[in-house]
Amino acid sequence: MMYVKGNHVHKGKASVEGGGNGASRLLDTSVVFIGAGNLATNLAKAMHAKGYRIRQVYSRTEASARTLAQAVGAAYTNDLAAVVNDAGLYISALKDDVLQELIPQMVNGREKALWVHTAGSLPMRVWYGAAERYGVLYPLQTFSKQREVDFAEIPIFIEARREADLRFLHELAGSLSHAVYEADSETRKALHLSAVFACNFTNHLYALAEALLKRYGLPFKVLLPLIDETARKVHELAPHEAQTGPAVRGDERVMELHEEMLADDERLGLFYSILSASIYDDAHPEPLADDAENEVGDDFNEKDINCGLPVIDIEDL
Repeated sequence: MMYVKGNHVHKGKASVEGGGNGASRLLDTSVVFIGAGNLATNLAKAMHAKGYRIRQVYSRTEASARTLAQAVGAAYTNDLAAVVNDAGLYISALKDDVLQELIPQMVNGREKALWVHTAGSLPMRVWYGAAERYGVLYPLQTFSKQREVDFAEIPIFIEARREADLRFLHELAGSLSHAVYEADSETRKALHLSAVFACNFTNHLYALAEALLKRYGLPFKVLLPLIDETARKVHELAPHEAQTGPAVRGDERVMELHEEMLADDERLGLFYSILSASIYDDAHPEPLADDAENEVGDDFNEKDINCGLPVIDIEDL
């Protein structure tokens, strides 16, 4: 089952450390961060700015733990055994494989606290059998330690085993963001996959474009107005409506010129061909089989639908 449940933030009673309710009780909950990477740094700072009591930060790297702890007024440790055992909320922001490896050691002696991870690709059930109370707090955004983001605009997707803990996570996430959604593990996986295409792959293409510019002695900043406008357009237009460039037009002359310029770089040439073919196919879907003859006429040939691009064999990928 996949679901995303609206962005209404529950305002009912919520308590993680027993008794009490409301905003003051929410802020009184002591929080421990397991991990001090990009996401943990931004989330901990955002929570600290809202008045949450960040009690401790753990990281395998002492310098990372210390840096984040100092920013949020917390203690720090690089020894998992030294993590306090009486906090109300433990937020794990570790790499997926590291989290799964450390769960038994992390939770041992702290089973009654609320444990959440921040991963889009891991199911909530990774906590099953270790923690009694657990959930997920997944902010859908790209994070870097060097750049703070506005959490108010970040969609946060939550899930919890118990209803009371789900209400608590609703209140916590709602204090940080205007957009809070309940989403199960299958939905989060789909969100994460989409985000990889929209963010990670896009940024990699920026890096490739920067390398191309350097070949010709040009700075990356000349592309920034183009990048900014491309991002702004999809706030108003569907992505397929905003698509421009030689591939969507089927401009074979320009594409052939580009391929010649990339002849000495097999990888970039392959990327160019695959992406151009994908763009063209999306803009010019093949007609239904019953109408194919009427649509393409007597001069139909393979080149018409491939836009003059080479057919990519899956074994080449």
